[in-house]
Amino acid sequence: MSATEPDSEVDADADDVDATDADASGSLTELPPSSKLVYKVLEYEGSMTQEEIAGESRLCSRTVRYALGKLENEQLVTSRVYLEDARQSKYRITE
Repeated sequence: MSATEPDSEVDADADDVDATDADASGSLTELPPSSKLVYKVLEYEGSMTQEEIAGESRLCSRTVRYALGKLENEQLVTSRVYLEDARQSKYRITE
């Protein structure tokens, strides 16, 4: 064994991690600015309803709905029924 072999294995593992991070951030960079803003709001504030996101981001409800649809299509955000009001959903970042 040479001294460079372990380093090459470590570099290969680092490349795999970087590729995974690039895939997740790559799908976010391709989205419209409203989707990026909604994602950041959810990242900082945690799970929220569409109405709460609209209030926090200062985007109109229609734009928030569009942004959430884009984020759900990319599987960056998931939704669940809001138990306090079943007509609404709570959105959160997919882990």
